[in-house]
Amino acid sequence: MPTSLPPFHLRRRETLLGTLAFVALPAVQAMPTAQAAPSAPEARPWPHPSQVPGGVARLSLGPAATRPQARTTDDLPLLVLGDPIEWTALVGIPLAAEPGEARVRVLRQGGETRELPYTITPKRYQEQHLKVKPGHVDLSAEDLARYERERAHQQQVTATFSEPFPRGELRMQVPVPGRRSSSFGLRRVFNGEKRNPHSGMDIAAATGTPVKAPLAARVIDTGDYFFNGGTVWLDHGGGLLSMYCHLSRIDVKAGDVVEPGERFCAVGATGRVTGPHLHWSVMLNRAMVDPALFIPG
Repeated sequence: MPTSLPPFHLRRRETLLGTLAFVALPAVQAMPTAQAAPSAPEARPWPHPSQVPGGVARLSLGPAATRPQARTTDDLPLLVLGDPIEWTALVGIPLAAEPGEARVRVLRQGGETRELPYTITPKRYQEQHLKVKPGHVDLSAEDLARYERERAHQQQVTATFSEPFPRGELRMQVPVPGRRSSSFGLRRVFNGEKRNPHSGMDIAAATGTPVKAPLAARVIDTGDYFFNGGTVWLDHGGGLLSMYCHLSRIDVKAGDVVEPGERFCAVGATGRVTGPHLHWSVMLNRAMVDPALFIPG
């Protein structure tokens, strides 16, 4: 497990009820949703645009001889893809983002800076009320200290922004076959106390089922964490990261490179879970976004 960093000084209940966006939650039965009419894959860009909290905005930056730089108003670098004919900034929108106008800053060659506005529209995610053992909400002092150390370490992991940027379309392979047992954005209330929304996609699968890389990537972190159990973080370049939790086996280490479709770990039931499944998260400019925007169906 990676070396722990000094703990953050957080109150116990505040810590547990406001669990980090990148902490996985137990798998639950997904609610059925209406099926949209299929569209031709070539007619839809990857990831699909969805300017809602937890979605991805695709902002045209126009033509330029070299790749422009773009940043959020919080000064986080953005993934910019394209070519001299047309560049596009991909903006991960945090689940906590307020609907309304937002902006990014675009820096072009020669030092010219301009602001580019876009609109975040509201989205209401489903809410689920659960009764759990008190120990799942209030941690012991020892468990809380461990959680805080792991939280500090993972904040450093999620700050990764590397080159080269990914090439081609960002259409991902589903990392493991199975039923979606819990959807992104689900808002959970434990024993009457609200928790942060579910920050990934849960896929039900048997322990030992191989997990495959959705895109080419470099492994940037592996570990055994209190909530997430066996965990792997992949870096796809340009602030696009993905996380895999509750693993029974990890077959890679930090620094390894994996190709699309390559097996690198296996489904398990480690950490705080109710049964075996894969928790899969996708992060863009440090915002957890809906993995469904990157996959067919």
